[in-house]
Amino acid sequence: MYQLYYYPLNASMAPHFILEELKVDFELITVDRKSNAQKSSDYLALNPAGRIPTLIDNDLTIFESPAICVHLAENNPSSNLIPKIGDKNRSIAFQWLMYLTNTVQAELMVYFYPQKHTKDDKNIKSIVQAQELIITEAFELLDRELEGKDYLVGQSITVCDYFLFMLAVWADELQHPPLSFANLSRYLRGLAQREAVINVCKKENLSLRDYQ
Repeated sequence: MYQLYYYPLNASMAPHFILEELKVDFELITVDRKSNAQKSSDYLALNPAGRIPTLIDNDLTIFESPAICVHLAENNPSSNLIPKIGDKNRSIAFQWLMYLTNTVQAELMVYFYPQKHTKDDKNIKSIVQAQELIITEAFELLDRELEGKDYLVGQSITVCDYFLFMLAVWADELQHPPLSFANLSRYLRGLAQREAVINVCKKENLSLRDYQ
């Protein structure tokens, strides 16, 4: 049985989607961010980065959300959540997963935690404003890519789609949230109808009303 150390609406959400999609046995173990439990000695023994999530798969411990998603998909190949070796879409899937992680998620982190990127609080407002523009450009790119498509890669759902849905949830407070883009909105509303998304959002106490 898999064990996912998680906290609602955190970076553990994407692996949570994957676990639900796979319909495998798994246990959710809450890491209470409110009490900074991710920095406790017990948790650091599992994940020296002190971040959420962590996955336990028998004698293997993995941290970093995209790495966990890839591990789950690769170890359940019949799911096709990552295209198989030899399929040209495999490289495209990794391209988009890296873009979502290294660009979209990274820029969102600066937006949410601007104080970590300056020593002068006077700069915080301008950092947030700049990040709004950068993140909006990223979603514009994704919106163009999704024109006429139900999925980011190929003709079936992949880890990229679940990762993007997680980021879209995080970005819903922006001036131009993902649902304000025509193609992204259609795409996200489609994903929101999937059983895995419905189950995870119920467990993590997230309303899908805006996606209906």
